[in-house]
Amino acid sequence: MASGRATLYSYIINQRPHPSFDGPVAAAVVELAEGPRMMTNIIETPQTEEALVLDMDLEVVFEPQSDEISLPLFRPSTGASA
Repeated sequence: MASGRATLYSYIINQRPHPSFDGPVAAAVVELAEGPRMMTNIIETPQTEEALVLDMDLEVVFEPQSDEISLPLFRPSTGASA
């Protein structure tokens, strides 16, 4: 079982307009506490170089896409259990 904890390993900020996104969006690689890395998006924080700091602590948030599918996204850690 995964803890839901991760750190920000790398990212890009996509500035191009897209109908599915409101404003810039960060596409990121996070390193899970258990070791593997995965692609995801960083949410609930400004999508700027100042706010997205490498090695920052993150926690998983599952965003429902349908009744059967949820995407794992990450936000800055609040210090509480994910």
